Amino acid sequence: MFKKILVANRGEIALRIQRACRELGVKAVMVYSEADKDAKYVRLADEAVCIGPAPSSQSYLHMPALISAAEVTDAEAIHPGYGFLSENADFAERVEKSGFQFIGPTPDNIRVMGDKVSAKQAMIKAGVPCVPGSDGELPEDPAAIRRIAKSIGYPVIIKAAGGGGGRGMRVVHTEAALLGAVQMTKGEAAAAFNNPAVYMEKFLQNPRHIEIQVLADKHRNAVYLGERDCSMQRRHQKVIEEGPAPGIPRRLIERIGDRCVAACKKIGYRGAGTFEFLYENGEFYFIEMNTRVQVEHPVTEWITGVDIVKTQIMVAAGEKLPFTQRQIEIRGHAIECRVNAEDPYKFIPSPGRITTWHPPGGPGVRVDSHAYSNYFVPPNYDSMIGKIIVHGDTREQALARMRTALSETVIEGINTNVPLHRELMVDAKFMAGGTNIHYLEEWLSQHKR
Repeated sequence: MFKKILVANRGEIALRIQRACRELGVKAVMVYSEADKDAKYVRLADEAVCIGPAPSSQSYLHMPALISAAEVTDAEAIHPGYGFLSENADFAERVEKSGFQFIGPTPDNIRVMGDKVSAKQAMIKAGVPCVPGSDGELPEDPAAIRRIAKSIGYPVIIKAAGGGGGRGMRVVHTEAALLGAVQMTKGEAAAAFNNPAVYMEKFLQNPRHIEIQVLADKHRNAVYLGERDCSMQRRHQKVIEEGPAPGIPRRLIERIGDRCVAACKKIGYRGAGTFEFLYENGEFYFIEMNTRVQVEHPVTEWITGVDIVKTQIMVAAGEKLPFTQRQIEIRGHAIECRVNAEDPYKFIPSPGRITTWHPPGGPGVRVDSHAYSNYFVPPNYDSMIGKIIVHGDTREQALARMRTALSETVIEGINTNVPLHRELMVDAKFMAGGTNIHYLEEWLSQHKR
């Protein structure tokens, strides 16, 4: 096992990794920007290093500063958290060339799976079902583009090959709008991801967003840890996640889970990862793979009893997975609400000082957050300040626990989206389960404030 790990991230992520290190008896070096000097994980740190001013580009995303922080503190490994750097193959490569272990997949894994075109090709080879679409990057020839769209059938979606975070996507309903949409998405992709390549897929009308969590070690062992339903989202940003997915037969999950495990073994994957699917009419369609631990991992931790972050560190240190697929059992139901510092309906960020912070508690309630009373939420970063996760024996019990937890939550001084969560937890369609990825957007347009 490592003696010392550098944690190259911030917020609740940094705190979560710090806790896993404590449990493993590993020293964690926390890096922070000037804006985060009073954060909880910095105050609790064994060692902490300031790596630059508030803007991410000059601190958390500044690779030389992170690597030199690891050098001066004698860290053996770098955990990239689950932000941008966790899916940056160049960073993983620089870390390993500098003599540290990167806690995550190999740079090659990240490259293949980070480019959505090559990821799709790898999945087709591994027998994982994919959304019908172009076999690769769209050609330049307008007639060929039209032909591809026609063979897929409208509506289609144009996506950036190097995209992420919900950017670089455009839905096209008619042939007349096709070529303009392709050009616009190419321009966006070049500006945002430094890669103008785009591809085309069938735009599914009523899909759910289902994820399969996988863990793999360096000894070619891999397991999947059930699934999560992440359909409650707006602008491709998740708001509520739960597991297991309501209403999907276990045999279908098992079949797709086994395919994901086979794909991991085929590409020689290591560490934690997530296969993302659209699910419609009893069929799964692969859309992308995230080569990292995700924000919503606690949902899976609670229904399987597996500490994903701890296991991820253990496999990076060369240990074998401590369980087999047979030992993974799904118990009860878990739901997560992301708590963001923003207007609950207009989604305008709301940085500032939290004057009162009273998180919920009680049986089956977990709060992952770095916030506290008098904490200042900086305006420089993502608006997420924590998440509330509950577990119950049944989905009904989990919903009841979440309603209680949200009614107990008091956050004053800034706006948060807790009022939105309270409303969604009593929404009849959400309570019934199985809402699609467009549901929340439609709900918000009907509940304008």
